[in-house]
Amino acid sequence: MPISPTTDRSSCIPKVALVCLLGFALLAAFCVWQVGSWLVVQDSLQKAQAIVVLSGRMPVRALGAADLYRGGWAPQVWLTKSAEPGRTLAGLNISYEGEEFYNTQVLVHQGVPADAIHVLANPIVNTADEIAEIAASLPADKTGLVIIVTSKVHTRRVRALWRRLGRGRAIVRGADGDPFEPDRWWRTSGDALDVVRECLGLMNAWAGLPLHGS
Repeated sequence: MPISPTTDRSSCIPKVALVCLLGFALLAAFCVWQVGSWLVVQDSLQKAQAIVVLSGRMPVRALGAADLYRGGWAPQVWLTKSAEPGRTLAGLNISYEGEEFYNTQVLVHQGVPADAIHVLANPIVNTADEIAEIAASLPADKTGLVIIVTSKVHTRRVRALWRRLGRGRAIVRGADGDPFEPDRWWRTSGDALDVVRECLGLMNAWAGLPLHGS
């Protein structure tokens, strides 16, 4: 019995769906494989007003900032001041020097003069707070330029947040000593968690920051 054209088309549908599904799976696998490299951005260096060390990942970020200072890229290094865990510990009457204290020690150890180090005044909770605090410390006429040093995996989100909240210009750099491996991010739990966190943070930034720091 001859096969009707309708029967022919119906038999092709599962094959087409399978090919599309396979193509989608390959594309998804490629995106997952490349996401670590995509998260890492590195802006070209220029002489700036200050080098800013974002809170977290001591001492890698401070070490990276010290390298840039010794390279003559800016006359000052700025540190942000995290609200936690100092705020919680203060409620328990436990003294805590603060991350900015230890970052200062690292910078001085690496050859940055103490009078070139400036701690920004307002405590921060998250990266959005840090960007806003850095921007508020720059000239109101938007002529300022800073070099922001952070972890490699954090760079794309920092750039996105600066475009939304910043004032003036920012060069975003990943610290050279950061051990993050963008091409093998799935091999360690720390790198994998960083990638997931940064992807979620980027989505929040692109959506207009509907989720605030806890």
